[in-house]
Amino acid sequence: MNTRTRLLIILASVVLAVGGCHEPQRTPSGVAFEEQTVTIDELAARLGLRVEERDEAFVVLKNAANTVLIFTHAGGRFFINGKAIGPIGAVKKVGSTVSVPETLVATIRPRLRIAGPEQPPVVVRPRPRTATAVVVVDAGHGGKDPGAMVAGAYEKNINLQVARKVASLLTQGGITVAMTRDQDEFIELEDRADVANRRNADLFVSIHSDSAPDRSISGFTLYVASDASREAYKAAQAVSAAMSKTGSGTRGIRQADYKVLVQTTCPAILVELGYLSNVTDARRLQDNAYQTRLAQAIAAGILDCLQ
Repeated sequence: MNTRTRLLIILASVVLAVGGCHEPQRTPSGVAFEEQTVTIDELAARLGLRVEERDEAFVVLKNAANTVLIFTHAGGRFFINGKAIGPIGAVKKVGSTVSVPETLVATIRPRLRIAGPEQPPVVVRPRPRTATAVVVVDAGHGGKDPGAMVAGAYEKNINLQVARKVASLLTQGGITVAMTRDQDEFIELEDRADVANRRNADLFVSIHSDSAPDRSISGFTLYVASDASREAYKAAQAVSAAMSKTGSGTRGIRQADYKVLVQTTCPAILVELGYLSNVTDARRLQDNAYQTRLAQAIAAGILDCLQ
């Protein structure tokens, strides 16, 4: 967290202390209704912001011109660029997923200095073609190979959770899907590529979560082999474009001669979902709602490039 953000949180805390933050919210008796909610990640995406920092008590949303501070406890308030706006309303917490009233989108947007374009949910549409494409979805690591690890979270589990969601969405979209693993097991890299080669697949997609010594690095990355085909680049570009709508930052499309990319005979891409070494990315990657949003984006990109 940078110095400016820390100061905003301190100032907000002072405002809450002076103005009082424990006044109970009164609800008219005899009135019952179900208020529409959005997760914090969805709220950020719809406002053109990114989730910069979060903990049990607050969330910081940012872009180049704005800082939105939201206190996520009961009766919490929110601040835009250091100015107290008002209470956020009812907060729902399910595991690590925090949801707030959808009305905050319309309340916050007009008060931003520069409002980014609203990013609607990624819609996965069936492919309008008669021939059924075959896509191999590879959940990186597994079994004795945990991949990156942080605070008890294993990359292999996150990869599998997202891969399963991608496979399900592609199947719903009319794609024939083969997974290199559908459980916590170790699969050799050569055998993963061989699944695609034996199935004569149209596309191979390997799903991973990154890590780096520099914990400030965040965002998703797409990889293709150094001699990748035009179809592989087309797939990487389509998936990258869809993932940019999730609210995550991007580190672009890069070249790397990973075995699963060079030993497949079909177009192949590798998706790094984010950095487990980054506090914000790590929390998001363990959030089921955010995993679903990532899977929707990956599936949408795949369906788009195969049309």
